[in-house]
Amino acid sequence: MNVFDRYAPFIQDFIYRNNWESLRGIQAAAGDAIFNTDENVLLSASTASGKTEAAFFPILTLFSEDMPRSVGAIYIGPLKALINDQFMRLTELCEEADIPVWHWHGDVAQSHKNKMMKHPSGILQITPESLEAMLIRKHSAVSKLFGDLRFIVIDEVHSLMRGDRGGQTLCLIERLSKLAGVNPRRIGLSATIGDLEAAGEFLAAGTGRGTVIPRIQDKGVRWRLSMEHFYISQENAPEDKEVPGALPVLDDRTDSAPENADAGMGYIFEHTRGKKCLIFVNSREECEAVTTTLRSYCEANHEPDRFLIHHGNLSQAYRETAEAAMKDDDVFMTTCTTATLELGIDIGRLERAFQIDAPFTVSSFLQRMGRTGRRDLPPEMWFVVRDELPEPRSMLPETVPWKLIQGIALVQVYLEERWVEPPKLDRLPYSLLYHQTMSTLASCGEMTPPELASRVLTLKYFHRISQEDYRILLRHLIENEHIQRTEEGGLIVGLAGERIVNSFKFYAVFQENEEYTVRWGSQELGTLVMPPPVGEKIAIAGHVWVVEEVDHKRRLVYCEQIKGKVPAYFGECPGDINTRILLRMKQVLAEDRSYPYLMKNAVLRLEQARQSARNSGVTDQPLVCLGGNMWCLFPWLGTYAFFAMERFLKIKCSGRLGLRGMDSSRPYYIQFTMNVSPGDFFRILAEEAKVPFDPMELVYPGEVPVFEKYDEYLPEVLVKKGFALGILGIEEMKARVLEWEALAERGGQDDIPS
Repeated sequence: MNVFDRYAPFIQDFIYRNNWESLRGIQAAAGDAIFNTDENVLLSASTASGKTEAAFFPILTLFSEDMPRSVGAIYIGPLKALINDQFMRLTELCEEADIPVWHWHGDVAQSHKNKMMKHPSGILQITPESLEAMLIRKHSAVSKLFGDLRFIVIDEVHSLMRGDRGGQTLCLIERLSKLAGVNPRRIGLSATIGDLEAAGEFLAAGTGRGTVIPRIQDKGVRWRLSMEHFYISQENAPEDKEVPGALPVLDDRTDSAPENADAGMGYIFEHTRGKKCLIFVNSREECEAVTTTLRSYCEANHEPDRFLIHHGNLSQAYRETAEAAMKDDDVFMTTCTTATLELGIDIGRLERAFQIDAPFTVSSFLQRMGRTGRRDLPPEMWFVVRDELPEPRSMLPETVPWKLIQGIALVQVYLEERWVEPPKLDRLPYSLLYHQTMSTLASCGEMTPPELASRVLTLKYFHRISQEDYRILLRHLIENEHIQRTEEGGLIVGLAGERIVNSFKFYAVFQENEEYTVRWGSQELGTLVMPPPVGEKIAIAGHVWVVEEVDHKRRLVYCEQIKGKVPAYFGECPGDINTRILLRMKQVLAEDRSYPYLMKNAVLRLEQARQSARNSGVTDQPLVCLGGNMWCLFPWLGTYAFFAMERFLKIKCSGRLGLRGMDSSRPYYIQFTMNVSPGDFFRILAEEAKVPFDPMELVYPGEVPVFEKYDEYLPEVLVKKGFALGILGIEEMKARVLEWEALAERGGQDDIPS
């Protein structure tokens, strides 16, 4: 029996109603794996390939044949917007079979949640944070809610494989399964997984099952891709030459531009007119700044405002307004967004995506590109890279357009190798260990130390953490009253711990800043961090406001709208760039080839950067003299190995090198002065790298490198250990140092150009 014939009649009817002529490859492969095995399943296929339906068609068929006596499937999505979108799609699919679909997150009405609690059934769609809250608050109801749970579908599983949020998700699934006495199959969905086998192991952790990974051959897709570069504070008049294969360029200056206009913004303004587009940026601050600037272009040109905004600090009303407009085929507006619209949500007939500067990962680039190209349109993305114009006397590293080179490297490494970042599963997740310890105590009540350890330390995600480390953690939490001993010797949540556990912010393990809610009259605009004093300006929801009152006790900011531009306040947004990207950046500077997607300015800037690289020898030798005893080191290492290199130089080598004035532009280069020759520099680094040392030695004296959300509640020794052994890329850094030693020896140690 083929997969279509195996589907329930209501599934077949749904396919007919939607005029599908045949099943896609992913749907046939998923049906075979779900119907004919008892294993977990990882479905990896391109964006808009029908992965959600591929997973749920067979699941719902099985439910229609034998209806679960509780919630039968949990769908875990990383974003509220994605869950809202999938809720509508699944509800339509399930109506005919009378299979309930529930969604559960902070924006869902309590009445809807109460109905699910009374009649647990069908499919529950939920975020990891809401599932955490459910395990704490509804602990006694877990067996009733999930006693016949058969499947857990994890959407956008790649987004959960590089940090504590993915670890939290696995811990929650394992805790829930033990409490409910079930072992549901796990179905992972993603369009951008670099290492399928590692992802399959991640998905299966703690289940005792293997993972079936169907190999689906995607049809070739032609991209429409362009990349242009602008200097922010200067006229950008490119040379009059065409770039073969690139998209056509219109004049990047509007009829009327605001004062101190940004040429890159004018370029975006013109190329979004009359179209439905997304503009991706890498931080919430930039999202606000870009939206405000583009709206000022509308005002200067006497046009209606055609720009929307969407990011995680906006209120529900603003986010849902943008989502609704994107789905409306008759509305031609452009939304500026962060990663909140990067994942799975169907935003309709989107014509074009813009990316300001380069994203940090290939995965993110592919996800953002995948927002377009639906409904028979080709995927289309325009990179707009902006830099401040270097000073006339700027030295070598500052004259290289690093973001442009990074963008080229991200595109090329995928086009040439289909490379995507692998999962990072080797950290020491002490912050998450604290969180799951407190969550387990809060949900289960008093437990003996051995009982607590057996509940928490046996979770598969904590396989690298020793019993001794856990004893150190528990003793510290007892001393600081996060945990309290009872007279009977049991452990319960202590006074200090209650203040943390009882906050709604406890459910999330990703970093959050202390936020203030911003109000304009009766409207909630969103949230920001550390509001400025009364009378100062803020930017939020794509407009500028003046602060009229700050209520610190209730964390409220009251404001009125004004005109102008001002930076937003949300906190920092660091990026994690893989070494593979840095190496491809080096190759971009070294090779003599063109890229068909580069536009006129970008071609010129790349030529200039390559000329500088050739003149300095930067792609042949990692150490370049900037004049006198000032040097620049180009490690070509990813973020965490670069961290290790900085610390290795300062802590292990600076005395012998006479290192002074070290200044880094992460993860591109390190500048410093030194008192030794290039040959001695490489010799000393290699000698120090060959001497075994404890990674803890790369933690600065007196430093407590708080990196994850709950690190501040950990004993210092565990914070340092987690950073040194779980975050710093020490082995990768050492390997690079030994490569340099061999390079210096082959060329003569003092022959490195200066």
